[in-house]
Amino acid sequence: MRTPRSALVAACAAALLGFAAGRTAAAPAVVDGDVVFQTSRSAQSAAIQKATRSRYSHMGVILERDGRRFVFEAERTVRYTPLETWLARGEGGHYVVKRPRTPLSASQVERLRRTAKAFEGKPYDAAFEWSDRRIYCSELVWKLYDRALGVQLGERQKLGDFALDDPLVRAKLRERYGKAVPLQETVISPQAMFASPLLETVAEG
Repeated sequence: MRTPRSALVAACAAALLGFAAGRTAAAPAVVDGDVVFQTSRSAQSAAIQKATRSRYSHMGVILERDGRRFVFEAERTVRYTPLETWLARGEGGHYVVKRPRTPLSASQVERLRRTAKAFEGKPYDAAFEWSDRRIYCSELVWKLYDRALGVQLGERQKLGDFALDDPLVRAKLRERYGKAVPLQETVISPQAMFASPLLETVAEG
């Protein structure tokens, strides 16, 4: 017995709606101040992963604007990226959301927002210098928490502390610095912040 065309159309529509609902439901429940991690697809991602011995090479912080969820990040420039766009940009769509173990108050969130204004629009720092002239992703989140709340998420290191012997890492260092690699430059890595005892994992996908 053949199924009526109208029934087939209804079944297909229901399946598509169910698929769309599943995709929407997959977005993590986040709050202002959450720190999100992913594996970037950028040209430098693999070198960062090898040097820091970490799966994660990019990060940002959640800040809501006009009722929408955004990731405040340093990527080409410091800017707000819609959460869904940010999640889709990561390798395999994988992400981890971490949250301060002590919940942020409304006044603390407001201080994060005010402090973020000083960084918005700054260019990305491909040389990983510890200055405010240019900013890279983990530096942005670290300085945001430090200056707004006096909270230091993760231990800063020197560039020379990382695993720099891998050929891919050495090639990237030559590309960025030539022979004058600033081994004493202060840096903060996504891995150092990922491992911070002040944060706890609340979502992963």
